[in-house]
Amino acid sequence: MVTTLETTHYQQVIRLKTQPKSLGRFTRKVQEVVAASGVETGLCSIFLRHTSASLVIQENADPDVLLDMETFLSKLVPEGNYYRHSDEGPDDMPAHIRTALTHTSEQIPIMNGRLALGTWQGLYVWEHRDYSHTREIVIHITGN
Repeated sequence: MVTTLETTHYQQVIRLKTQPKSLGRFTRKVQEVVAASGVETGLCSIFLRHTSASLVIQENADPDVLLDMETFLSKLVPEGNYYRHSDEGPDDMPAHIRTALTHTSEQIPIMNGRLALGTWQGLYVWEHRDYSHTREIVIHITGN
């Protein structure tokens, strides 16, 4: 256990351009922020500032996993004339529901100055809309 009186807080906002209805990996960008923070041991909190996209930690080797996830969620929450809210199009309310079923934030330990992800884990922004968007992600790092 490490006990010190000084804790570092480091925060950065990154912007990612998404592709329609897809999972975009951004692990490397978060790792760059962790490295810039200088924190060796701590916690990385990641928060997506949107209600129609989500964050997931998922398989980073076989792209079929991501395709299967997208297929499953589109069957679970179909698009159509089932929803009252349709101000931004028929994909809007299903996107909100898909986000509610997944996450808009994640927390990952930092060990030896790196994200403590498993070998096959990657960080993804899951765009639930039919069009590309620029998504903002707040990364907050705490530690020593």
